[in-house]
Amino acid sequence: MRLRPPLAWIRRLIPHTVRVRLSLTYALLFLAAGTVLLGVTYGLVANSLPRAAAGARFTATQQAKLARACKDARVTTPATGVNSAPAAGPKSGPTPIPKPAPEACRKAFAAGANAAITNQRDQTLHDLLLYSLIALGAMTLVSGGLGWVMAGRVLRPVRTITGAAKRASERHLGERLGLHGPRDELRELADTFDDMLDRLDAAFATQQRFVADASHELRTPLTVMRTAIDVTLAKPARTAEQLETMAAKVRRSVDQAETLIDALLTLASSERGTATREFVDLATAAEDALDVAEPGIADRALRLEASLEPAETNGDRLLLERLVANLVDNAVRHNVAGGWIRVRTGANGTGAYVEIANSGPVVPEDVVQSLFEPFRRIEERTNAHDGVGLGLAIVKSISAAHGATVDARSQPEGGLVITLAMPRRVGPVESTVEPGGAS
Repeated sequence: MRLRPPLAWIRRLIPHTVRVRLSLTYALLFLAAGTVLLGVTYGLVANSLPRAAAGARFTATQQAKLARACKDARVTTPATGVNSAPAAGPKSGPTPIPKPAPEACRKAFAAGANAAITNQRDQTLHDLLLYSLIALGAMTLVSGGLGWVMAGRVLRPVRTITGAAKRASERHLGERLGLHGPRDELRELADTFDDMLDRLDAAFATQQRFVADASHELRTPLTVMRTAIDVTLAKPARTAEQLETMAAKVRRSVDQAETLIDALLTLASSERGTATREFVDLATAAEDALDVAEPGIADRALRLEASLEPAETNGDRLLLERLVANLVDNAVRHNVAGGWIRVRTGANGTGAYVEIANSGPVVPEDVVQSLFEPFRRIEERTNAHDGVGLGLAIVKSISAAHGATVDARSQPEGGLVITLAMPRRVGPVESTVEPGGAS
């Protein structure tokens, strides 16, 4: 059996949470700082306490000898070198009291004083170190506890964010943190999380709308194709003319479904934002759109007024060309026979603009803005030439992706006036790569 190192078992016992790591970090930092402070304090106190005089240090044996010599009354004086005791023989008068040698007593006193100073200094430093270590250990534990409490308070918003992230799903994307307090890193994280939920909510809503719209609108051409095929195949004796008629109906339905899918993909691509920023002249885009719409203009005998001045801006070329083409197509498709179309492009103080006006049925002012919603039509526009109902919705989405504004207003005599205002062209070309979703 392979034995794990001791540190591995310790790591398994300690909970792996940020709160625990922060608490241990606070305690270890306090311990390190306290150790440095203790070392500095110990050194300062040791240098400030008095020391024994240099050259006056004596061992315990030397101190004992000096003490006995100081107490002994019969020592040899350093001056005469003779014994101070009286000579043997008859007494000739009062016996003098022998006195200890002054040098021996001085050395004995100095040795005792130095020993006392050394003992007191050692005891003081020992007590300082002992009590400081005890206090440092206790305060390290206190700092770890305080770190645990403070880490819990600081990480409380993170727990809130974690709970919201766990609850986030298609049914709970409407929930927001709405964190209050100072604008610190956690507040910024919460706001970023709310922004992410907003984008996810919008993305899911777009996806659901895309699926619902596609399934609803594709049902019509598929139903037409199925009906045409079933009716033709139900006839016992099918002629070539009947088969050709069925094939023509199926082809028209396929074209309608393809147009719808293309429009839905363009709408989804524009809602994701612009992938490229390059130079675009809206006047050129309007001229190309008018060339494409020329058969429809001639078929309805529409009078065209075009004033195409340079309208330079930056953006996704394919999406902007699709935007202008949809505006022109909308003006041609929802018009009356013998009517008119007016197209103007140019630049002003705020940027480039495109204005497209057309005759047609009267549009109530209160429903003008609703025409920019997907598959939104009014009763006067429900005919065979209405298209898929996504033209103005794509215009709105592309303009929003480019920071542009679209203004639409009805005319008393009928028809609409739609004005697109693009920001002024700024900076160099950033990219010329075509976005994958545009077509």
